[in-house]
Amino acid sequence: MKIKKLLAGFLAAGISLSLMTVSPVSAAEETAAAASSGITTNSIAGWPQGPEITSTAAVIMEDSTNTVLYAKNADQQLYPGGTVKVMTTLLALENTQLTDQVTMTDTGVSGVTDGGANISAQLDEVFTIEQCLYAMMLSSANDIALQVAEHIGGSVEGFVQMMNDRAAQLGCTGTVFTNPTGLPDENQHTTAHDMALIMKAAIDNDTFRTIAGTTSYTISATNVSGGERVLTNNFSMLNSANAAYYPNCIGGREGYTEASGSTLVCGAEKNGATLIAVVLQGASGTTAAEAGSLLNYGFDNFQMLSLGDTDFNMLSGGNVFVPVGATADSLTAEDSPGEEGQLNRQYYFGGAPVGTAVVAVTEEPDTSMVDASQQNLEAARSFSEGKSEVPYYIISGAGALILILLFVGIIKIAKS
Repeated sequence: MKIKKLLAGFLAAGISLSLMTVSPVSAAEETAAAASSGITTNSIAGWPQGPEITSTAAVIMEDSTNTVLYAKNADQQLYPGGTVKVMTTLLALENTQLTDQVTMTDTGVSGVTDGGANISAQLDEVFTIEQCLYAMMLSSANDIALQVAEHIGGSVEGFVQMMNDRAAQLGCTGTVFTNPTGLPDENQHTTAHDMALIMKAAIDNDTFRTIAGTTSYTISATNVSGGERVLTNNFSMLNSANAAYYPNCIGGREGYTEASGSTLVCGAEKNGATLIAVVLQGASGTTAAEAGSLLNYGFDNFQMLSLGDTDFNMLSGGNVFVPVGATADSLTAEDSPGEEGQLNRQYYFGGAPVGTAVVAVTEEPDTSMVDASQQNLEAARSFSEGKSEVPYYIISGAGALILILLFVGIIKIAKS
């Protein structure tokens, strides 16, 4: 009994000592774990491990295949901030001509005093749509965004409905717009993945690319203003003097409010590939650098493969964006019915979608005649193999004997 009590005492003491020597998890370690926990792409088998960032959500997506290379909290609903103006600009391009004229009303002029960026537009001042789009994308002008919205939608509310309808058409599932400027509204939210889809539609528009990639633009004197306005693109990744400058960037939009934090969306091109970066709810001054890091990860670790060179039934598509070193043998595919005579094919790497194709449905060849011929041949072979060779020898011997007898008979007749 004493021995058992001693053992129990030693065990209790050991447990107490072990609890005393366990190191507590530091706040820094908890923060690091939280920062990396939402990177879902890091769990894909064979996928290059993406970098950790401090911003709440981010996505890197390849433009032509919609392959998501990096996803951190990609579907978490967050405030979009100034990235909203990408949708505002896209809708303006899709619903107007660049030469259309826009006259400033009280709606637009209110944007001069709402606390956001503006170009000090005045009541009754007239701009072209082209001038308006440069003002929105280069200077993030809220006064112009509001006036463009009223011009196209009949009212700001009408334009907002168009924004939400277009977002749904693009496949956005977590986005609700309430204004065309991006100013704080508790009911306005988006996701990193949704913003990537919106940015894809935008950069697929050549005019948007031209506007977003312009570093400086001049609005000449208007009917009201006495002088020209020189607009300088304030997007940090396009500014060669900024520490966040990214040489391959083709344009984007960023913003900051207390509610949204720092938000950013951009596109970049390198080695024939176009990548879209979205970073949401970051600390002030961090999102551009994080976007650059994520873009480098995408360009350095992935490649485009063309599968159409070896599949003559492929009608369109067939490009996949996959980790460097991957081959066609690394992929799986899933077909679904398409248009008449066609199949829609989705390619996967490690379960992640990496590209699509449209392939022709191939008809099975009619082999009935070949099958019948084969059956006849098999039957003939079976019949032949089932017969003994002995009867043929007997017939041959009998024939030879008859010939000999005839020959002997002829000789006897000749001698007689």
